[in-house]
Amino acid sequence: MKPVIKRVILVVNLMKDGASALAEEVRAYLEEEGIEVRLHSFKGKPESFDFSGADLAVSLGGDGTVLYCAREIYGFGTPILAVNLGNFGFITEVSRDEWKDAFSEYREGRLSLSERLLVTLTLQRQEEEMYHLVGLNDIVINNQGLSKLIRFRVYCNGTPIGVYRADGIILATPTGSTAYSAAAGGPILSPEMDAFILNPICPFTLSNRPLVVPGNSSIEIELDLDQKTAILLTVDGQDTLSLLPGDRIQVRRALKKALIIRSDKRNFYEVLRSKLNWTGGPDA
Repeated sequence: MKPVIKRVILVVNLMKDGASALAEEVRAYLEEEGIEVRLHSFKGKPESFDFSGADLAVSLGGDGTVLYCAREIYGFGTPILAVNLGNFGFITEVSRDEWKDAFSEYREGRLSLSERLLVTLTLQRQEEEMYHLVGLNDIVINNQGLSKLIRFRVYCNGTPIGVYRADGIILATPTGSTAYSAAAGGPILSPEMDAFILNPICPFTLSNRPLVVPGNSSIEIELDLDQKTAILLTVDGQDTLSLLPGDRIQVRRALKKALIIRSDKRNFYEVLRSKLNWTGGPDA
């Protein structure tokens, strides 16, 4: 089935080389096709933007730009055409020279959508729910002090998993399995799997290992009252919250998924092989 595209939001990371010129090229082409275009460009940390009413979001930047789009679009069900303006990211499979072909192929119904699990986070502080956040990549809780461990307990569906002393913990989605979690020794998951990774960061007890749990799990992290360092929570490496001893963080699968247009030039495994240099060569 061919999607109906009447309104497009063009999200442009101006910190990327050539972003401004490409944005004008994309806008001119879409407007010539009779499509209404709303431009959202930014340098540095982007501000919130009204994504309502769009049939498509075109992201010009890198993986970080897509992560921002996915959080802002959550709830609208808007697909994202993710165009990479640098080295290929794990999420952005379409190059700057391929955007027009990718758009045309999607418009003709010949490109499918990759459905990616999103997570929702609720912070409970002294029996009061303080924040609700959404993420596509990961949720990270870590210390803000040099060489100071934090103490916390982890529960899965109400069952205690363990008591941890560590630099922190990463709760990664399959999309985020190639990011911080991979650097911390976690497994890489196919991006459309329905699962979470629980990955402690440098745990004091060496038997604390990364754990993969089903996507319908409810994960809860409770910070001990006795802490010797400040604690920070980060969503997708972009949104941050300062945590307090005794805080409880609940993470669940979001009701809706992020929709990312697939490339017909390369797939996740080809990008993975290239970026991680799984070629058998001397640099592998």
